[in-house]
Amino acid sequence: MKKAIFSLLLLSNIAVALAANPYDNPDTIFVARDGTGQFRNIGEAIEVCRAFMEYHKVIFVKRGVYKEKLVVPSSLTHIEICGEDADNTIITYDDHANISIPTPYGDTKPMGTFRTYTLKIEGSDITLKNITVENNAARLGQAVALHTEGNRLHFVGCRFLGNQDTVYTGVAGTFLRFDNCYIEGTTDFIFGPSTAWFENCEIRSKANSYITAASTPADQDGGYVFHKCRLTASEGVDKVYLGRPWRPYAYTAFINCHLGAHILPEGWDNWRNPANERTARYMEYGNTGPGADTSHRVSWCRQLTASEAHDILF
Repeated sequence: MKKAIFSLLLLSNIAVALAANPYDNPDTIFVARDGTGQFRNIGEAIEVCRAFMEYHKVIFVKRGVYKEKLVVPSSLTHIEICGEDADNTIITYDDHANISIPTPYGDTKPMGTFRTYTLKIEGSDITLKNITVENNAARLGQAVALHTEGNRLHFVGCRFLGNQDTVYTGVAGTFLRFDNCYIEGTTDFIFGPSTAWFENCEIRSKANSYITAASTPADQDGGYVFHKCRLTASEGVDKVYLGRPWRPYAYTAFINCHLGAHILPEGWDNWRNPANERTARYMEYGNTGPGADTSHRVSWCRQLTASEAHDILF
């Protein structure tokens, strides 16, 4: 009797296994441009995850250049996109805000900033590891590499390359974390309303301009926190602000970071609006390096006490 029951269970399991989609499991999906993976494009692997979203999925992307404009939809959660190595696993596209796109009326209009992304993440609980996301458009306008809308997004060992508006953290009330990442750009290249934590990241300025442009809502307690980050610059860059407020209550803190000589003595800019000085939440604590001297900082930024910094960090 036991043997018969075992045989029936075995046959049942075999039937289920044969009926199931081969990707309907918690294992890794492989993507490779050279055809050695299950897919040649990352977008195809994302579509498979869309169909079987109840599982944790790992999309492992082998070395290569993937010219794709990608969206991780809001229906997806617990997806991990992992590159073989960050320097040589590259997602790239080249849209910029001033590209003309057709309208329903037969004419054209500029694309605008928020359609220019290379990778847009709408889903929550998504992780990106060891991969480059690049917008390699020429300097012809805003050109977003990473556009986030989901919550609890984690970026580990990634590179984000672009010029103006490289990383857009697009939705208030969402939390993002960047660990050991490299982010480069020109103007306002980290911007938006989300709460975002940057730990041990290199933030590289490619032109004299502004690093951050937070648009933190007034009722949101946190915004951008840079902890133990390194602020570096390309050759010849020597006049960079830590940030300017895209919206009046912008929240940005640099804590225990190394600030290069390219950081201006005043540190912060009011975006040509003195009223922003009464509301912007700009803070520093324990920074080192030639750009960390606070003796000539604007009067409306805050130098935190050890206790205040501890409250932010812990």
